[in-house]
Amino acid sequence: MKYDSFFARSFSKHEQKKLGIGAFVSCFIIAATFCILFKPEFRHFKVVNVKVTLRGGQQILAIREEVSNKPKKTYVEIKEEKPICNVTHPRADICEMNGDIRIHGNSSTIYFISTDKLAAEMNKSWSIRPYARKGDNRAMDSVTNLTVKKIYSNISQEIPGCSRNYTVPAIVFSTKGYAGNHFHDFTDVLIPLFQTSRYFNNEVQFLITNMRPWWINKYKPVLQRLSKYEIIDIDKEKEVLCFPNMIIGLKANKEFSINTSESPYSMSDFTKFLKSTYSLKRKSAVKLKKNGDQGRKIKPRLLIISRSKTRRFTNVEEVVTMARNIGFYVVVEETGENLAKVAKKVNSFDVLMGVHGAGLTNMVFLPEKAVVIQIVGLGMEWVSKVDFGIPALDMKLKYLDYKISVNESSLIQQYPVQHHVLKDPPGNMISPKGWITYRKIYLDQQDVKIDVNRFRGTLVKAFELLQS
Repeated sequence: MKYDSFFARSFSKHEQKKLGIGAFVSCFIIAATFCILFKPEFRHFKVVNVKVTLRGGQQILAIREEVSNKPKKTYVEIKEEKPICNVTHPRADICEMNGDIRIHGNSSTIYFISTDKLAAEMNKSWSIRPYARKGDNRAMDSVTNLTVKKIYSNISQEIPGCSRNYTVPAIVFSTKGYAGNHFHDFTDVLIPLFQTSRYFNNEVQFLITNMRPWWINKYKPVLQRLSKYEIIDIDKEKEVLCFPNMIIGLKANKEFSINTSESPYSMSDFTKFLKSTYSLKRKSAVKLKKNGDQGRKIKPRLLIISRSKTRRFTNVEEVVTMARNIGFYVVVEETGENLAKVAKKVNSFDVLMGVHGAGLTNMVFLPEKAVVIQIVGLGMEWVSKVDFGIPALDMKLKYLDYKISVNESSLIQQYPVQHHVLKDPPGNMISPKGWITYRKIYLDQQDVKIDVNRFRGTLVKAFELLQS
């Protein structure tokens, strides 16, 4: 053929061999490129060795295919970090941190040093008021607003140096808000503090903002049982304190009680803790016999909580006489400020009775199976149930309430019979906006004159409950 003769004449045999091999290699490269472009499954095809022998013998072309089992990442993987602050709970905002935590007290700023740059940038800061009455602006406005900052560890210019290092966890909370009112001391501070700190078995440091020394002194036995370290007034602290763990705010989940679905502790655990703290001897109320007169040789003890300013009993002597006739030993007293004395006194009684108010808070010191009688004033049904009715049962106490009639309320002397205050008192939850008006009328202006004939059945029931 002309093409073959031309090729033979133009090149020597050695040159022809070179051209043949070059053509073969070129075809191979073109074929491989085609496969790579149009067959994605061959994208890990790898030529590792091509060897060609030109001096006699067989020409060798060695090819090895290597396919990786690891998929090629075409995205940036972002590790989701759990937020350190929960501001969605209806009762209290709370932050829980583990790692490098630094608090600069008098600047009201807490720094959490994070090694995760992206997470630090995504969750920069939170504002926390460490008091457990979220949503009540009147209470929360007086509580210091703390700023919690998450800072990337390489931003050294924003990170304050440590002045003092601690090896135990810290809990930050406030004693402002409504603290100072006996009921709120327990429901807003002491019960939440118990839930938050009991786990640490007193190996925890308390840092208090808005600290009031008289408040600390009043509840000193409780505070010392929960933490063995001296309390730090963080508002006066000029140095930077560093901790490995910190909780800002207190865990609260139920009014004057503990929601066991959200806590490893119960209200019964709290009352047992209090009785141990104040060395209270009576664990259970008196158990009366059911055989009539013989059972009345032991007189169950009834404590009637009196009030000197609002929600007073205006005929307490009549109530006392009737109670004694039923078989009770009766004491009428307004509880004092010395909590140790109050605890021992209340613990010695089997029945506690009072108009809805802070005095009933002392039911925490009653022995188990004691009876609580709450006198429910006009318009107080919902607040009475939430504040004391449900908590009494959570404390393993027996509970009775006595809802007064319009004629037993002093409000009948202040408003016409057809007035909405008397005819349509609030029965359900009172809104924050309406609380001031509600309090002024139903809590601050109302006294009670018990209809002893009507009330007798409630006292008899209390006596019978001590027999069961």
